Order: sequence, then C-alpha cells, then structure tokens
Amino acid sequence: MKTAAIVFDCPKQVSLKELDLPELGADELDVSVLYSGISTGTERLLWNGSMPVFPGMGYPLVPGYETVGVVRRAGAQTGFAEGETLFVPGTNSWRGVHSLFGGAASRLVVSQERVVPVAPELGADAVLLALAATAYHAVAGGGQQAPFAPPELIVGHGVMGRLLARMTVASGAPAPVVWETQAARRDGARGYSVLHPDDDPRRDYATVYDVSGDANLLNSLIQRLRPGGEVVLAGFYTQDIQFAFVPAFMREARVRIAAEWKRPDLLAVSELVRQGRVALDGLITHTQSPTRAHEAYVDAFEDASCLKMTLDWRAYA
Repeated sequence: MKTAAIVFDCPKQVSLKELDLPELGADELDVSVLYSGISTGTERLLWNGSMPVFPGMGYPLVPGYETVGVVRRAGAQTGFAEGETLFVPGTNSWRGVHSLFGGAASRLVVSQERVVPVAPELGADAVLLALAATAYHAVAGGGQQAPFAPPELIVGHGVMGRLLARMTVASGAPAPVVWETQAARRDGARGYSVLHPDDDPRRDYATVYDVSGDANLLNSLIQRLRPGGEVVLAGFYTQDIQFAFVPAFMREARVRIAAEWKRPDLLAVSELVRQGRVALDGLITHTQSPTRAHEAYVDAFEDASCLKMTLDWRAYA
C-alpha cells in the first residue's frame, strides 16, 4: 500500500513523498485522512532543528500528531466499521523514515488503541483535540491525582491559551486574564479578557499558566504571584529554565511543569466536546494543500495572523 506523506528531510526542508504502508493487522485500522494540523510548538522545533533528542527522533521523519480521518478498512479484531470518523494522534507504522509522530499523510495504518471516535460534523476542528488534551492535562493532572488550581493568568493567546481559557470558563471557575503582546492576537476572547502585560498592574495572581514557551519570562511571572502562588510551565522549552532566587523565596513561589497529555486527557476532552461544554470552533485560521507544504509550514510559524494551519488531504481520498 502507498500513501502521500509530509517528510522533513532535514531542518527547514519539507517535501511531499510517496511512502509504503504496512499490511493491515487484525487490530489495526486503515484510515483515509481528511485533515492534519501543524503544531506551532513541537513541529516548529522539528522544522528549525532545535528539538531535543528523543527516542525515535531523527531525520527524515513524518511529522504530525493532529489528524482526523475516516476508516477505510478495519482489522477483524478492532470493532470499528468502515466510514467511522476518528482522531489519530500519529502513528509509528512508517518504513524508511522515523516515526516519532507520523500523522501528516493521506493514508495511515494505525493501532485501534491510539484512535478516538469523533463526530463527523466537527470537521477540521477535530485536529485540535491534541492541544485541548494538553490544556486539560495541565489542570487535571492526567487523571493521576486531584485536579490542580485553574489559571488566574494565562500567558499567550495562541490556540493553546485560548483552549485553556475556554476550559476555565466552561468549568465555572472565575474567568482568567490572558496576556498577549501581539495586537493581532488579542481578539477572539470568549468570556475572559486579553491584555498586553504592560497594561496589567496585578501582582497577586495565585496561579499563572505560561503557554508561550519563552523560558525568559519566568522571573517576571514570579513577580506577579501572591505569596504561595504557582507558575505552571505548560509550554515546551528548549532553553534551560532559570530564575532569581530571592524574589521567588520572598513569595514562597512554586513552579510546576505540565508534561504532555495522556490518553485519559484525550478521552476526557473528547467527551467535553461531545457534550458541548468545550468549543473548538474559530481557532483554525489557515488551510493549505499538502502540495504546498513548505509554504504552509512557513506561514504557520512566521505569520502572526495564523493561529492554526491545517493541511487538507481530501483530494487524496
């Protein structure tokens, strides 16, 4: 079996290639992809070559862990049927390329244990479930412990920040304040306020969730905490995290790192979306054909007006 796939040959070199797929196993699904999302966090690091070394990491690789598609064929032991719509958080079934993520392709073979059924009417918005699960994990702790305190301040009004703010409002907690330095990204708030940091005088936040990925902000965020407050690092940071001890000592500040989402988080946010308690709409701003993948990746990472870029694979169905 063959598929068209996005391949990072090396940093900043992306191409659309034909790759081989393995034969379908009894517990696997053959999925025709409708849309895949481009992550401005993880995939940016793969794009520019700054991704720290992980098991399975290397070039060439197929990126992508935000994919929605429909079942083309189902293995005999899966319990799925042809035509069902699924969210696919990547796959490791590739031959000849690395499979650290592996979701950006026209067709995938994936274990049934990885996928989550979604409503067809979600359309391309379903690619946002991975980011929603990341936001959920930061607050809920992956179901491994009691939920943490929700954010009072969120740093960054990209897709992750917006989802985190929407979830906070939907939970019934007080609406958070969101900081955003780029004027083009300060609109689109739903039930919460968005400010430039310079316009916010508060220094009594109990919980600050940083989704910016900027390691240099920690000192300034600590100075906005009330005594005993917490900064949650919910982005991904390639630089070493450092902070001045005395201001943190005076506040008895806590710093917590939110790891990547786990399957319970994905299932939880899928249910919240199904119930209509969390909305995914209005966050995808750009869509491009896979044949223009290089342009899509550049726009996703360099155009401030691009909140979320998706690749539309429907022409390959």
